[in-house]
Amino acid sequence: MLFQDLKLIEPILRALKTEGYTTPTPIQEQAIPIVLQNRDLLGCAQTGTGKTAAFAIPILQLLYQDRLQHKEQKTIKALILTPTRELAIQINESFAAYGKHTGLKHLVIFGGVNQNPQTEALRRGVDILVATPGRLLDLMNQKYVHLDHIKMLVLDEADRMLDMGFVHDVKKIIAKVPAKRQTLFFSATMPKEIQQLADTILNKPEKVEVTPVSSTADTIQQALYYVEKNDKRALLAHILKDKEIKTALVFTRTKHGADKVVKDLVRIGITAEAIHGNKSQNARQRALTNFKNRTTRVLIATDIAARGIDIDELTHVINYEIPNIPETYVHRIGRTGRAGASGIALTFCDQEEIEFLKDIHKLIAKEIPVEEGHPYPMSPQSIVAKHAEGQKKGGGGGQQRGRSFGRADRGRGASGKTSGGSGMSGASRGGNRSARRD
Repeated sequence: MLFQDLKLIEPILRALKTEGYTTPTPIQEQAIPIVLQNRDLLGCAQTGTGKTAAFAIPILQLLYQDRLQHKEQKTIKALILTPTRELAIQINESFAAYGKHTGLKHLVIFGGVNQNPQTEALRRGVDILVATPGRLLDLMNQKYVHLDHIKMLVLDEADRMLDMGFVHDVKKIIAKVPAKRQTLFFSATMPKEIQQLADTILNKPEKVEVTPVSSTADTIQQALYYVEKNDKRALLAHILKDKEIKTALVFTRTKHGADKVVKDLVRIGITAEAIHGNKSQNARQRALTNFKNRTTRVLIATDIAARGIDIDELTHVINYEIPNIPETYVHRIGRTGRAGASGIALTFCDQEEIEFLKDIHKLIAKEIPVEEGHPYPMSPQSIVAKHAEGQKKGGGGGQQRGRSFGRADRGRGASGKTSGGSGMSGASRGGNRSARRD
C-alpha cells in the first residue's frame, strides 16, 4: 500500500513526497482511515512505529477540509497532549512537515522557557496546539488558552504521562474540552491504569495494536555485559574505543548519574553531553542538536528526557544502568533500529541489577545474549549467587514493581558486532521510506 491509497488530499501527499515518504507503516495504514472516518481510536504501539504521522496526517486533512466549508476562525481545533518537551517539539515539527501546504497554523507550548512568545502566537490564533500538561494548565489559568472549540483531542504516550505524575493535570484538561469531540489515545503499554483512563475518555473506539509491547525489533542486535558496578566506567570507555561507533545514546537511571558519565567521558577525550530534567530547555535542545549533527559523539540521557528522541542512523544504545521498569528497556533500545534500519543495544548489568534483568527477560520472552569476551567481567560466582538468591525469594520474577505516579525521572565484540558480521554502521535509508518520526 502507498500513501496515495489512503485517500489523502493533494496538499498532504505533496508534502509527504517532499519528505520522501511513500509507504505507510502498519499503524499508519490502519489508523489513518479510522481517524478520517471521525472515529475515536485506541492505539497501542511501541516507539518507532510511526504513530506521530498516524494521527498528524488525518488531523491535518480533517481540519483542512473543515476550513474549506467554514470561515476560518482563530480558535484551537485540535489539541495534542504529550509528556515531554522533546516529544512535543518533535510532534510540532511533524505537523509542520506534513501540513506545509495546508495553511493550518500550529504551535507547541511547554514549560522551562519564557511564555511570552507562546502567548503572542496564541493571540494571533492557532488551529493545532501541541502541549505538555503543566504549561498548558498554566496558560489556561491565565486565560491565554481556551479549549471550547476543540474538535480533536490526542493523548500521546499516555503511559509515560502517568509515570511522570501528570494524570491529574490530564484529567483537569480533559474536563475543559467539549464532550462532543474525536479522541485519539496512544500508549506504548496498556497496564490497567491506562486502560481505565482510556475507558473514561473514549467513545466506542476502534483499537489498533501494532507489535506486542513486550517485543523488541528484530533489526536490533542485543548484547549483555555482566560487570561489577565500579567497572562500568572502564567498560564504557573500552567499548567507545571502537571508532566504528559513530554515535551512542547512553542511558542512566538518574540525572546525577548522567552528569557523572559525561564528566568521565570528557576526561578521556570523548565528546559527550547530558540531557535530563534539570537542564534548561535551551541546553537540552543544544545537546540534542549537537548529537544529531555529530558534534557530540555520545549523548547521556535519563528515560524521561529521552522519550521522543528521533535520530537518523543512531547505531548504538547503551544501557549503562538497567531500568527498574522492564517496558522501559524496550523503549530505550527502540531508539536505534528505527524505520527498518539496523542497530545495536548493549546492556551493562551489575550484581544489584540482576533482578531488573529477570523482569526484562520475562517481558521480552527471551534472554539477551551474554558477551563474555570483555576485559571487566563479573565473577561467575557473583552471577550464580545472585540468580540463586532470586529463586529463593520466589523465583523467576524480579523485585516488586508498580507504577509510581510521582514524578521520576556468541559472539559479539566490544562494538556489539556478531562474529564475522559487518556491524551496524548506519543502514541506508534510501528507497521507499515510511513516515516514522515518533
